Amino acid sequence: MALDHSDQSNWVFLYKLLFVDGNRLELPIHIDKASNSFIPTVQTPVPAWADLEYQQCSNCPLLKSEVPLCPVATNLVPLIELCGSMKSYQTVSLEVETPERTISGETTAQRVISSILGLIIATSACPHTEFLKPMARFHLPLASDEETVYRTTSMFLLAQYFLHKDGKPFTLELDPLTRMYKELQTINRALARRLKAAISEDAAVNGIILLDLLTQSVAWSIEDGLEGIRYLFKRYGLE
Repeated sequence: MALDHSDQSNWVFLYKLLFVDGNRLELPIHIDKASNSFIPTVQTPVPAWADLEYQQCSNCPLLKSEVPLCPVATNLVPLIELCGSMKSYQTVSLEVETPERTISGETTAQRVISSILGLIIATSACPHTEFLKPMARFHLPLASDEETVYRTTSMFLLAQYFLHKDGKPFTLELDPLTRMYKELQTINRALARRLKAAISEDAAVNGIILLDLLTQSVAWSIEDGLEGIRYLFKRYGLE
């Protein structure tokens, strides 16, 4: 599949998977430019595990009377239908076409799914994931823990700069970011419970587990004062 760049209203991230048995799988993810939100494909009927109250996150502020379906789970339906039978440690040759470049590498099915999950979750209408939308715009497939820590904290501090420029309250402390990432841990674990009802193999659930470990890593790094990457900034006068 070649990316269609004629629609200027969307960003498209095309995941291409090649398995050792020769099978291929392509998954295009469309993001609306104006809202930076995931554009879902029509799914009828939506499976029971996407119902808002099925394994609902303990920190979810949504009400079924107003939002019948979990926004994240609903957006994950096409992915789970495609990948729900994958085994975690299947070797995958991955190529991702982004709006700016093509990224490729050899990895496992669970890491691929974790990367896709991260993009879809960040662009879904969940109150606890909205803050991740700038990260989604500059999505980095198969990012390492260190890359994610760098990108996350940079995103948060750039947001504080914009708040400052607008004359609004801002902070240079990272405690609010830590709290947001701890809320994400609750989201990830509830999603893992949901997905167990939807899959026959373990790659999707393990993808969520990897995503949760990455979320924990970000929170721990912030709590430790980002010492793991401090050395990179010596030229700014740091000792």
